[in-house]
Amino acid sequence: MATAGQWVAGARPRTLPAAVAPVLAGTGVAAWSDDEVWWKALLALVVSLALQVAVNYANDYSDGVRGTDDDRVGPMRLVGSGVAPAAAVKRAAFYAFGVAGVAGLVLAATTAWWLVAVGVVCIVAAWFYTGGDKPYGYLGLGEVMVFVFFGLVAVVGTTFVQTEGWSTLSLVAGVGVGALACAILVANNLRDIPTDREVGKLTLAVRLGEPATRSLYVALVVVAVLVLVALGVLSTWWVLVGLLFLVPAGRGVAVVVRGAAGPGLIPVLQSTGLAELVWAALVFAALVLA
Repeated sequence: MATAGQWVAGARPRTLPAAVAPVLAGTGVAAWSDDEVWWKALLALVVSLALQVAVNYANDYSDGVRGTDDDRVGPMRLVGSGVAPAAAVKRAAFYAFGVAGVAGLVLAATTAWWLVAVGVVCIVAAWFYTGGDKPYGYLGLGEVMVFVFFGLVAVVGTTFVQTEGWSTLSLVAGVGVGALACAILVANNLRDIPTDREVGKLTLAVRLGEPATRSLYVALVVVAVLVLVALGVLSTWWVLVGLLFLVPAGRGVAVVVRGAAGPGLIPVLQSTGLAELVWAALVFAALVLA
């Protein structure tokens, strides 16, 4: 039976900034228009964090039962390492989905009921990333879905539940958040190219190869910079304080460009997650204070 510490490690806490960042950015946009609703922002954070934990446990379960994680380098794999039964990890994923669903229902009931359909799509997308007979994560589509759901949908949705309206500013912010969320996954899949190739997991990194994947990582960081400039044009130039995200992001870029592989890429996940959180937190602060 896995210990509490192993369950926490299996939830992959280093990925949680990818859940916090879109809520910060979306709430910042709502505050810019003086329509922020803090209790809804908090519920949106619960939804986002629960979905992130759920997808992490779901991936652990699905990859574990397929044998994909048998020789994996990186964070604790509960099923692959044999410390927890597959059924228990699957239940943990569904419990987390349930928490997200309950919080999402409250937001839908107080905003618009069609948001329930959006929530269902998010849960289905989270499960079939590595679950089901033909998981799209094994087909090179993981980065696309991360960009859409942990970038555009999460940021625009957070703004919408508070303002009950659409905003170009939140869409642009979603591009920046989505780019950095993708960068986390790109770094993760770059690290796993050798083992993924062996088991037939055709991630985008496997399809592109190492050199192109390293270039993609750098390009995603550049996109986040360009989005800050666009946000400055659309709102306030104070958002350029967000360029401080380049401090942790620069460390990740340096490691990737130097050609690190395997365990050498593990610190990049942490630095990229921190970069995304700093980017979103500073954009949030600039929009709220301005």
